[in-house]
Amino acid sequence: MSTNFDPRFLEDLAKRLSESMPPQLQALKSDLESNFKSVLQAGLTRLDLVTRQEFDVQAGVLARTRERLGQLEGRLAGLEAELSRLEREAAERVEPPPA
Repeated sequence: MSTNFDPRFLEDLAKRLSESMPPQLQALKSDLESNFKSVLQAGLTRLDLVTRQEFDVQAGVLARTRERLGQLEGRLAGLEAELSRLEREAAERVEPPPA
C-alpha cells in the first residue's frame, strides 16, 4: 500500500482549514497551515490507502481475471458436456438397450 499523497491536495486542504479559523487566529495562518498539513499527512499515512493509479491497475487486473474466468468456465462446461456424452456412449456399448 502506498502512503504517497498529492502534496497539492494536502496544501489545499490545510489552507482551507486555516482559512476557516476565526479572524483572531488569522495572524497565525502560516503556522496553522503548516501544522494542519503535518497532522493531515500523519493521519493519512496511518490509513490503509492506495493511490488512484494503484487502484486503477488492480481494477484492470481484476477485469482481466474475470474475463479469463468466464472463458475457463465456458471451456469447462464444454469439456463436461463432452465427457458426459462419451460416458453415455460407453455405457450404451457395454449395456445393450432393454428389449
